[in-house]
Formats: sequence, C-alpha cells, structure tokens
Amino acid sequence: MYKPLGKRLFFIFILFFLALLVSLPKNIPIKFSAFGLNVDKTLTRKDLDLSFGRFRIKRNFDLKLGLDLVGGSYLVFETDLSKIEESQKQQALESLRDVIERRVNLFGISEPNIQISSFEGRERIIVELPGVDNTQEAISLVGQTAQLVFAEVIEAEDPENSQVVPTELTGGDLKGAGVSFDQVTGKPVVTLQFTDEGAEKFANLTEKNIGKPLPIILDNQMVSAPVVQDKITGGNAQINGNFTLDQAKALSIQLNAGALPVPVELVSERSVGASLGAESVQKSVKAGLIGIALVFIFMIVFYGKLGLVANIGLIIFGTLTLALYKLIPVVLTLPGIAGFLLSVGMAVDSNILIFERFREERAKGINLVYALETSFNRAWDSIKDANIATLVTAFILANPLNWSFLHASGPVRGFAITLALGIAVSLFTGVFVSRNLLRLLIKERKSK
Repeated sequence: MYKPLGKRLFFIFILFFLALLVSLPKNIPIKFSAFGLNVDKTLTRKDLDLSFGRFRIKRNFDLKLGLDLVGGSYLVFETDLSKIEESQKQQALESLRDVIERRVNLFGISEPNIQISSFEGRERIIVELPGVDNTQEAISLVGQTAQLVFAEVIEAEDPENSQVVPTELTGGDLKGAGVSFDQVTGKPVVTLQFTDEGAEKFANLTEKNIGKPLPIILDNQMVSAPVVQDKITGGNAQINGNFTLDQAKALSIQLNAGALPVPVELVSERSVGASLGAESVQKSVKAGLIGIALVFIFMIVFYGKLGLVANIGLIIFGTLTLALYKLIPVVLTLPGIAGFLLSVGMAVDSNILIFERFREERAKGINLVYALETSFNRAWDSIKDANIATLVTAFILANPLNWSFLHASGPVRGFAITLALGIAVSLFTGVFVSRNLLRLLIKERKSK
C-alpha cells in the first residue's frame, strides 16, 4: 500500500523547498557572535530573470501590500458628459469605469478600487491603486487615450519644407498589441497586429512609401520613423521607440484597452500613506502569530503525535499559500489577512474531523493502517461539502463576472481571493500532505 510513499514524500519536500525560496524575504540579515566568531551578513534572494530566445521572464517575489497596509495612489478624474445624451450618461460612466479597470488589471495591479461618484452635480471616477507610489505613472496609465496614427512624409525640394501627413491608418485599426524584443538591438518594442481592414491599409501604405520613412505618431509625438524596405503584408508591425520594458508594457496596455469613451480631467491626485500605520500592522501580525501558536499547542495537547503531523502540515500550508500570493501576485490587505486566517481555521477543522474519526476506528480495535485509511475516506465527504460551500461563498464575494447586483469592492474581493486560495491549498495539504506524513508515522511505529 505504501510503496509509492517515498516518491510522494520527496515531491512534498521539493514543493515545500521551492515555496520556501519564494516565500522568504528578499533580504535576510544574519548576525551572531560565538566562540570568537562574528558574523554580520545579509543573504539576498535574486529576482527571477530568464531568457529564452526572444522571450524573457523577469519577476520579483516581493509581497505586494494593499492601500490600507502600505499606501498607494489616489486619483480623482472628472468626466465631461456635455456631449452625451441624458439617457446614455450612466452607460457612458460604466463604460469609462470598465475601460479604466481593464487598463489597471492589464498592468498587473490587484485589488484596485474604482468607483463612480457624484459631487455637486458632476460625475467623477475615483481610482485607488495600492502599491503604486508614482502618481505620474498612474495618471499616464489611467488617463491617457494613447492615440496612434501612421503618417506619410510629403517631400519638398527643400527638406525643411517637407510635411508629415496623418493617414487613415490609426489605432482604431488595431486587433491587438504586445511587447517583444528587437532581434538586433535586444531592446523592448511594441508589436502591433491589425484587423483585416487595417492590414489592407497598412499594405497599401507601405507599398506607396517604399524607400521612405513611415512616421509613427503617438499622442501627437513621433516615436519612430522606420524606412520602408518593401511592401508589408500580413498585418503585423512594430514600434521602435527606445522604450524601457515598463514603458513598452504601459503603451501596449493603453492600446489594447482602447480609448476612453468620454473625456476626463484629473482634479485630484495624492499618494496615500498606510491607513493602519506601521504599529497597527505589527500588532495585527503579532496577534495572528499568537493565534497560530495557540492552535499548534492545542493540536499537540489533544492529539499528540497526530497533532504534531497536523502542525507540520499547517507550516507547509502557510508556506505554499504565501508563495502563491507572491507568484500570482495578490495584493494583501487587512481583509485579505482575515481571509487567510479563516482558511487556517478551515485547515485545522479538516484535521480534527480526520483525527476524531481515527480515534473512533481505533476504539473498535481496528489496526493502524486500516484505521488511518478509513478515517480519511469517511471524513472526506464532510470536508468536501464544507469546503465547497466556502468556495461558493468566496466566488460570490469575489464576483469575477462583475454581476451588477453583487458587491464588487476591492477589499471584499481581496478577502474572497485569499480565502479561496487558502481553502484550495488546505485541501491539498490536509488530504495529500498530512495523509502521507501520517502514513510515514505509522510505518515507523510498525517497524519498531
């Protein structure tokens, strides 16, 4: 029955080790002095930076904290609805909010809080971006329209009198935009894919301008003017503008998200400090650690070696969950921490159900191996039903389909996301990790 146990334990160890590498802080100070040996060093974990030909994966594993824990950017935009019919104003506002939210989500900011607000008869959009300290970067991302135009150069006898004339090929002909790296220079470029109609326009435009520069104008500024070597078909192009990777990413996001449906004007901007304060955060973390320590003591006192195995499972659970928060990434807020702690309680509850069933089976005089397998199998139905009910609740709170009759604020979604992730990981650790650790414990007891 336990022949593949070694492979499973090895898999658990490797998974835990990799999750631990991701979960550890970037800088770990090591200071101690003993037997005449003084050590004062800081271990630094390097960020992930891998290249596969033209593709490059660059990620840091810093834990992203929400507006209430670490602060961020707070922006207020006022809308101009003067040219919108009264019956269409609400729809225009909702469309504006959706476009801004889509831009923010594409940029990789989790848990943004974007709301429509009325102030003295004026409609405003309030944007809260946790972890974004550079307000100018946030304004550029949210408020700019990113108008893209391809132009022709009309040459004159005097080169100074040459004119740049916009063509019919614009950002409206785009099917999609992305980020890649130039094969020659290695610098980031923005790749463009046109619609069928746009591809035909682009082919005609390049055919007319062979040997001439083809200016690419973004927001009334020329970012590139490549010389056309031949007619380009297929509907693909790229913008070379000496971009940094972040600039290229931001531009592709704006082009993909589309233009804002109504004009907006920034009326307020500020960087927001952590509303809870550093002292409150420390107290919250300390309270959480004390609570988890009490759970550890309770499990050992009431269940002995079984409780010790459950505690090891909880340590693995916490490490895997924190690693997921960093990999996805999830912006952690105070409601998010509450969701994590609630999932810890659900993980402990699963172990208690299994251990109580195990005690009942042992009381009948059943041998250890059969009692263990039976307790897991019979407790599974209760564990499954409880966790499915919680996952359904988390789905409703997260509201991923943006149903209008449900709440959709960032903090509520943050609670739901951390709770759902915690439940998923607790099912894995409770059913797979703890079960195999208990099998190892029983195997050692039988061998003695």
